[in-house]
Amino acid sequence: MKSKLFTLFVICFNLQLTAQQENSIQNIDIKTIESWLSESKTPAIAIATIENGKIHETHVQGKISKNQRVTEPTLFDVASLTKTITTLVTLKLVESSSWNLDMPLYNYWIDPDIKNNTHLKKLTTRHVLSHQTGFKNWRWMNESKKLTFDFEPGTKFQYSGEGFEYLRKSIENKLNLSLEKLSDSLIFKPNEMTHSYLTWNKNIDERIFAGTHDKEGKAYKYEKAYEVNAADNLLTTIEDLSKLCVNILNQQSLEKETYNQMIAPHSVVREGIDFGLGWIVFTDLPNNEYALFNAGSDTGVNALMVLFPESKRGLIVMTNGDNGRGLAMRAIGEFLGETGKEILDRF
Repeated sequence: MKSKLFTLFVICFNLQLTAQQENSIQNIDIKTIESWLSESKTPAIAIATIENGKIHETHVQGKISKNQRVTEPTLFDVASLTKTITTLVTLKLVESSSWNLDMPLYNYWIDPDIKNNTHLKKLTTRHVLSHQTGFKNWRWMNESKKLTFDFEPGTKFQYSGEGFEYLRKSIENKLNLSLEKLSDSLIFKPNEMTHSYLTWNKNIDERIFAGTHDKEGKAYKYEKAYEVNAADNLLTTIEDLSKLCVNILNQQSLEKETYNQMIAPHSVVREGIDFGLGWIVFTDLPNNEYALFNAGSDTGVNALMVLFPESKRGLIVMTNGDNGRGLAMRAIGEFLGETGKEILDRF
């Protein structure tokens, strides 16, 4: 009897250990990451992993230029990850009763291109954050180069940076405060993001900027953005973005009710992938997980972050090359094990 009990204990212990391993961040050695950079012709990468709601490891490998290696204080352009900041600013305003997710935006801003459109008065912040505005990603994608609705707001999903810019103008008009000032006071300072900027400014040292590179690893001429864009151009470091992600995982950035609205599926991207408010949401993952996911991609840069609130794990990847998206997706599979492979399968 004693032998049977011992055998049962060993089986249960091994099953528990296996589950813990599957639910843990995998460790990757420096040489492996260096080989990824070489194979993909990506000059530099910054990776941070989060375990149990704390920074687990940070890897920074590669070069900014011929004589300058990437370091933790290196600034990366993370493109559409900017939308995460705009989302959090908006939700903080909702918490302070300064903003309403379902108030039509025409009360605060009317773009001249759609002033006579019948859909105008239906457009809300909730539609913007869940990408259901009916706008294309950018107005220049329309034959007319003007903003227009492809469908009635709230009826289906269509990714749109224009929507976030529409929201920015609405917020700034109503509150008479810039998105930059709001981001600084509501997000950057509370999360101790001391090296994060929505625009290029005179305080930025170009020597610590990762730059942008083509598929052969050759540097592009970087177009500095001096005007804020709610959907693009965030400059940040691996340390700053990691701090923000840790606080999101530990639910220190938002009140519980607001957080629950953020993660609730609002629009269907495709099977197994929904959009909440400002985040892609993967549900029904292995080990009873769900994931919050965002990615950014522009000429010469690629970045992503994926967070698992149930187990308080996370992965942040920033690269400075056109081939960086494939590299970042590879990191998901390598670092996140079974759960990461499930996310990749859904893409």
